[in-house]
Amino acid sequence: MQSKKIRFPNTAGEMLSGILDLPIGRPRAFALFAHCFTCSKNLLAATHVSRALTGAGFAVLRFDFTGLGQSEGAFEDTSFSSNVADLVRAAEWLENEHHAPALLIGHSLGGTAVLQAAAKIASAVAVATIGAPADPQHVSHMFKENEAELREKGVAEVELGGRPFRIREGFLDDLQNHDLPSSVGNLRKALLIMHAPLDTVVDIDNAAELFVAAKHPKSFISLDKSDHLMTREEDSRYAGEVLASWAARYLPEPRADAALVAAEGEVVARTNMDSFFTEVVAGTHRLVADEPVSVGGSDLGPTPYGLLSAALATCTTMTLKMYASLKKIDMKSATVRVSHSKIHSDDCKDCESGAGKIDAFRRELILEGNMSDAQRQRMLEIADRCPVHRTLHGDVEVRTELVDD
Repeated sequence: MQSKKIRFPNTAGEMLSGILDLPIGRPRAFALFAHCFTCSKNLLAATHVSRALTGAGFAVLRFDFTGLGQSEGAFEDTSFSSNVADLVRAAEWLENEHHAPALLIGHSLGGTAVLQAAAKIASAVAVATIGAPADPQHVSHMFKENEAELREKGVAEVELGGRPFRIREGFLDDLQNHDLPSSVGNLRKALLIMHAPLDTVVDIDNAAELFVAAKHPKSFISLDKSDHLMTREEDSRYAGEVLASWAARYLPEPRADAALVAAEGEVVARTNMDSFFTEVVAGTHRLVADEPVSVGGSDLGPTPYGLLSAALATCTTMTLKMYASLKKIDMKSATVRVSHSKIHSDDCKDCESGAGKIDAFRRELILEGNMSDAQRQRMLEIADRCPVHRTLHGDVEVRTELVDD
């Protein structure tokens, strides 16, 4: 998985901050995640849900609403309507830069917002809510103690989640302008409602109201003992995994990338111009390669020399296993540690090269089992017979040709 920091403007031109989590390989689909009221994209629950989805092949955009987290703007100038507008702008950014979102996900009031925004995001085929209120006005109870001041002065400072926020009277008025039951009834998209029976912030009766208002296809998943913010990692990861499995049935079957299909015994690698991140297909197996951050990479996979060292290490352990089995040697396991470096040829007594630097692989063997000293010494000799070792010491020819894409 790789994560990219992104920015896009809201309707007022203020820049909103987001994170786009991308899976290895071509995304199955793009998803848009809306965080809970006064939270941010960096909430652990949002991160864990997103990463569970990327593990299943989804790309996920999570962002801070206007005035929250790292996004520009003043929270006191926002409203439920502005949150909905932010979601629409996020979907437009995805469509322009990558691919329009097929899945909308919202946590708490973010879930209520995606239900309201869904009608304006035509690309979405599925919507999921986690602990969502059935009415935007649900949050108004948080301001009960400040309502008189709000009505009198038009603005007040309130404490939400242990932090002070300034809100305007218009925020309360805006909550009354949304007919969520009608929006849910006219959704015309698959709907998944996830809620914890023990949620003390948004009662589970809200899930029942949403489910009754919605038309099929609709589903409900209980989050069992989770709290409202899904503070336990296992709860948020479970939610993400269930989401991925549920959403997949409403998406087209993933198409294989013809350029990244490898025949038996063949390896295919592809690097795009935006990074060193490289997709690798070896037969039916998918790998990644990258470069360290120090040289401009993202360090999301081993370097090419790291993969070469891995080939030498794995070939050595497999060769030792085969020999031990053949000779009935009591070896429990073989561990090989390989490191690569460039050394001056003058420092290599067995090298034929007369000048310059050469590649040097240092290999350490750790053999576990009931073996005699003679058997251990023989295993050291056998290590030099592994096919990759012989290839590195033999005559190698690489032929390269251009092929039309």
